[in-house]
Amino acid sequence: MGRAAEILVPARLGTGFRWLIASSWSTNLGDGIATAAGPLLLASLTHDPFLISLAAMLRWAPPLVFGLYAGVLADRHDRRRVVIAANLARVAVLAVLTVTLATGTISVAGALVALGLLATAEVFADNTVTTLTPMLVHRDDLALANSRLQTGLLTLDQLIGPSIGAALFAAGVGWPFAAELVLVTAGVLLVSKVVLPSHGRSTGRSRGDVRRDIAEGFRWVRHNPAVRTLVLTIMIFNVTFGAAWSVLVLYATERLGLGAIGFGALTTVMALGGLVGTGIYGPLTRRVSLGNVMRAGLILETLTHLALALTTSAPVALLIFFVFGAHAFIWHTTSITIRQRAVPAHLQGRVTSVNTIGLYGGLVVGSAIGGTLATHYGVTAPFWFAFAGSAVFVLLLWRETSRIAHTDDAQHNDSPIK
Repeated sequence: MGRAAEILVPARLGTGFRWLIASSWSTNLGDGIATAAGPLLLASLTHDPFLISLAAMLRWAPPLVFGLYAGVLADRHDRRRVVIAANLARVAVLAVLTVTLATGTISVAGALVALGLLATAEVFADNTVTTLTPMLVHRDDLALANSRLQTGLLTLDQLIGPSIGAALFAAGVGWPFAAELVLVTAGVLLVSKVVLPSHGRSTGRSRGDVRRDIAEGFRWVRHNPAVRTLVLTIMIFNVTFGAAWSVLVLYATERLGLGAIGFGALTTVMALGGLVGTGIYGPLTRRVSLGNVMRAGLILETLTHLALALTTSAPVALLIFFVFGAHAFIWHTTSITIRQRAVPAHLQGRVTSVNTIGLYGGLVVGSAIGGTLATHYGVTAPFWFAFAGSAVFVLLLWRETSRIAHTDDAQHNDSPIK
């Protein structure tokens, strides 16, 4: 067991990070369970498409509404306590939800409110957790640490959790939420063991104007070439990604001829590709600069949209999704690592929130574009749009992406406790 732990989470990453990753994996499993159980709960209470779609909106809206304030909060206060408080809020909501389900007093409105509150609390927890890693791990090990965190996200949140959630829901509507309650509570206890350096316990900053603090985060991003390029890239590529993936269920059924099980297989195959990405990430980043890794990823994503627009073969599409899953893991892990290396500790929360706004804003805009294009021009139109838009953007920003390769020369974060 000790040898396996050393391979998975090497001792050089520190005891604090081991507590953090244990907490992250526990809550990730809970989130994965809720990914399946939430929609199933709504569908069991109502067949109204508007109300069911409202649940999805409540999942997407909180990062856009509260993301910037979550960044300010992370930079003003003890970050470990922010994570604990946010997850305790989730525990309270889950406890009430579990009781109402057990007593049969749940309503559609109550379920929607509960899911919205859970998503809101998750914004504050996830934003702040991202700022903890560079405070606990040496900057040279950030790529490894982030890859291990993302492994938990892939396997527990996206691959294993939804299946467990669906199975528990079949056993009883309250069971998946009770399980999430236990897992999030465990996450709170585990993260409480983390000991942060002094600059993480309290920034000592003024409790002044929130808008001024938010503006400071935007200004820093605007004046830092590497992070500015990252945020812009994430936003634009999520517009193209969101356009294509917004009609994925229609693409799978109408273009590929897949049923419900086949559609679910697309997500599973992407997660499996992501696991392969975890295996090759270390050797890849030791041989290739992070900037070039991201350049290659942009090209691969562009070609993914083209290939999906052209193919009508389900096996070919599944192979494409497998490769895309590996790319998505590598891209996301690299993006986090570059940002953590470049951003000063006292700005980590706000810069992360700016990145979040770009990420979710791109997805929302892209989804609207994708739905419109598919309605008027067919189910492959969003994929052609995604290919053309991504190709143009790669050409326009190719020179700018070279700046990403030099983020190691940017100002270093405060030294972490080892």
